[in-house]
Amino acid sequence: MRILVFAILAIGTASVAAPAPAQTYDPNYPVCLHVWGPANYYECRYTSLAQCNASASGRAAQCVINPYFASAEEPMGRSYRRHRSVYY
Repeated sequence: MRILVFAILAIGTASVAAPAPAQTYDPNYPVCLHVWGPANYYECRYTSLAQCNASASGRAAQCVINPYFASAEEPMGRSYRRHRSVYY
């Protein structure tokens, strides 16, 4: 019985020991720098790809478009409205 209790306790402790990473993208900037090395991380503080590429030069890094950019606009195009039919 003790072995079962210790096994359940060990599984519970192991599942809590490695928490999931939080969102690393900053929604205020359109471009992020993904850096590889001893620690993999994202730096989302660039306003253009050229600015990010200058920072990535000579490093194990790559510039990526921020998928959570808050000010992203919808593409321009014709918008269609749905009209309700009125039956008399």
